[in-house]
Amino acid sequence: MHISNVIIEFVKRVIQYNDQFEEMDHNYLCNQVLALLGEEDFSAVPEEISVLKADTLVLLDAMVDQAVVNQVVEDFQSTREILESRLMDFMSPAPSQVNHKFHELRQQSPERATDYFYELSRRNDYIKTRAIAQNIEFSTETQYGPLEITINLSKPEKNAKQILAESQAKSVKYPQCQLCMENEGYLGKVNYPARSTHRVIRVDLKGDAWGFQYSPYAYFPEHAIFLAEEHRPMSITKQTFANLLYLIEQFPHYFIGSNSDLPISGGSILSHDHYQGGHYDFPMAKAAINYHFPLKQWPSISAGIVNWPMSVIRLQSKEIEDLVEAADFIYEAWKAYSNDALSIRSYTEDGVRHHTLTPIARHNGEAYELDIVLRDNNTSDEFPDGIFHPHPEVQHIKQENIGLIEVMGLAILPPRLKTELAEVKAFLLNNDHQLEEKHLDWAEMIKETHDITEENVDDIIKAEVGHRFATILEHAGVFKHDEIGVEAFRAFVDGLTLK
Repeated sequence: MHISNVIIEFVKRVIQYNDQFEEMDHNYLCNQVLALLGEEDFSAVPEEISVLKADTLVLLDAMVDQAVVNQVVEDFQSTREILESRLMDFMSPAPSQVNHKFHELRQQSPERATDYFYELSRRNDYIKTRAIAQNIEFSTETQYGPLEITINLSKPEKNAKQILAESQAKSVKYPQCQLCMENEGYLGKVNYPARSTHRVIRVDLKGDAWGFQYSPYAYFPEHAIFLAEEHRPMSITKQTFANLLYLIEQFPHYFIGSNSDLPISGGSILSHDHYQGGHYDFPMAKAAINYHFPLKQWPSISAGIVNWPMSVIRLQSKEIEDLVEAADFIYEAWKAYSNDALSIRSYTEDGVRHHTLTPIARHNGEAYELDIVLRDNNTSDEFPDGIFHPHPEVQHIKQENIGLIEVMGLAILPPRLKTELAEVKAFLLNNDHQLEEKHLDWAEMIKETHDITEENVDDIIKAEVGHRFATILEHAGVFKHDEIGVEAFRAFVDGLTLK
């Protein structure tokens, strides 16, 4: 493809998709792109069908490749992405225009508004659709219903030169963190992601300023992030429950949840208050209640324990304020609850709090629904990584924290498993293999319990990974699914009703 044709076709698409530009802007846009590529020759050449039919990201690759040839950018993943983002920014209306359009559409339908913003974020390559497509995804049946598995291959590998460049780069003080609103339009650095195409929808939460964006490396459809305009730490409070439900009022087709606010028991970013959401029904949302209990203080609320590997209380009501009050009441009770027989300790002797929640809000028919997942981040000599964290025997599959997405039944597994599971397969088929020691006991158990053939080995491995994930979630559950755990959980919820 001739670079001049690539630029001309790219500019045509910019004018097509970005209402800020018209055909009169063609020469201006071509010259802007030429400057970014360090390209001086702009020759007229015969039209190429391959260019006309090419995906926009293919045109983007060709332009960045030319910039590398012209020595405008170094051939690092980070520097390429900075240029990619600057080029795709031509397809991105200004933040004010995106917000005007979004809120105009929201008057018609919240779903129309999010459809517009999601499509824009995919089209301008803010959401890395090509990278996400590399992920390995499957689901497996367990005693709790289906669980979903993703082996995350979307984030590109760094080469040695990239790693060296990052180590020599100055530490970033602006933006304060990757969730702050000042990331909108930020150029990026060798050690900080490019954000030229980044746009944030402004959201009002009863007078508190928040933003709404999509995740660049989404794990599920319309994977959204809601973030406080103020850079402040994550905190689960009564206001958290209100915020989640107020957001559901504005985005009734989304679920919205929060990671916990303590290490070990939740997400990796605790420095900036934020939630996650999306247009997706996770396995946990489909799980049934297996034990109902009354909350006599709030007769509008239906409450119960969810049939789930973790310890989940589900509240349902049409009254948001009742849900907020009840959730806060449960939270205060949980923060004070201890049970030495189950290694559950609310506070250690040094006065440090160890109990928190992972709350998730959604609509269910005409009612609002709030799932409250009980979390504990205590450690012990036996489990120094966390008592309610993946235990050593399952860390060959996952050793990272169990955050909001995993809580709801979607495993985000490390990329190493792509090659490691291939070696497990070779072992199971008695082929030459380089099976790592950490997988040996698990692989031998699989071999002993299945009649393995070339035809069924892949399905067996997937099923066993799913069962391992169920065990991981059980480890993170504070009340276990044995007799003492079930009785203790029921005693805890029964005690929530004032006599």
